[in-house]
Amino acid sequence: MRVAIIGFGAVGRGVAQVLVGSDSDFTLTAVADSRSACMDENGLNPAEVLRRKETTGLCGTEGLGISDILRFGEFDILIEVSPTNADGGEPALSTIRTVLGMGRHVVTSNKGPIACAFTELKALADQKGVILGYEATVAGAVPVMNGLRHGLAGNRIRSLHGILNGTCNYILTRMRDEGLTYHQALQEARDLGYAEADPTYDVKGIDTAIKLVIMANTLLGMNIALSDVEITGIDQITVEALNLAESEGSTIRLIGEIIPEKHQVRVSPRVISLDHPLVVDGTLNAISVCCDLAGHVTFIGRGAGSLPTASAILADLNSIRDCHGRGT
Repeated sequence: MRVAIIGFGAVGRGVAQVLVGSDSDFTLTAVADSRSACMDENGLNPAEVLRRKETTGLCGTEGLGISDILRFGEFDILIEVSPTNADGGEPALSTIRTVLGMGRHVVTSNKGPIACAFTELKALADQKGVILGYEATVAGAVPVMNGLRHGLAGNRIRSLHGILNGTCNYILTRMRDEGLTYHQALQEARDLGYAEADPTYDVKGIDTAIKLVIMANTLLGMNIALSDVEITGIDQITVEALNLAESEGSTIRLIGEIIPEKHQVRVSPRVISLDHPLVVDGTLNAISVCCDLAGHVTFIGRGAGSLPTASAILADLNSIRDCHGRGT
């Protein structure tokens, strides 16, 4: 199957890296970043595209851009991995809407469109008989979306609690382990590439809240917006608070919570026991669900980064390939 990638930052490059030298069933026919694009209906060489991106830029045909890929590109699946905009989901939302309307599959890691317009996009995909894959929008390599949808099918989820932001978890881990102040730990996270230059989405709890909205709407049948989530971040947490929690056999983590029956969705720092399954260190993510049949089930793994996110995208690609092979 032919794939096009829109967005060639860390995640897009991670996807291309996965395709390099693999016995893949997918042929890369188009790539675009914010500046340029390149297309070849017979297939691009992913290794060469990666090399050009790192040296001279994509350097496609002069003036070629995303709109040209959408109009003239030969692809069966669009991989949309441009940066997230939680305020309306654009421009990715319009891109995904266009491609689904053309009767082509879409796989995305972009949280904005899924959080803002999932119901519309899913209805359009169903109408056109194509698949909208979005496993990569929540928890990176951790297969929580497919795990809850398929692995726990038939279960009623009574509650969901999770650590869904690796930046916050890293900061709180370093504050606890090394006695760093919040600002010192944040700077260290920046230096290591775990935090953006503007970390507001992460440390204010907004990124976690967006992921809760996606899970609530796509898995739990809720119909909420980001404005419905009660959000408190970690930027007021002190070393003294962590030390006090430690003295009582606990620690502090930023926890996202969904209680479907109460229609309750919130993000806040919580004091939890050190032996709790959600106490994971560094940039790991962890999601614990309580089900009526399976009881408590916990997912733990790498929640961000180019290759972990590419892993989730590849899972959706393979699912589409398998359905396509069955003629569905």
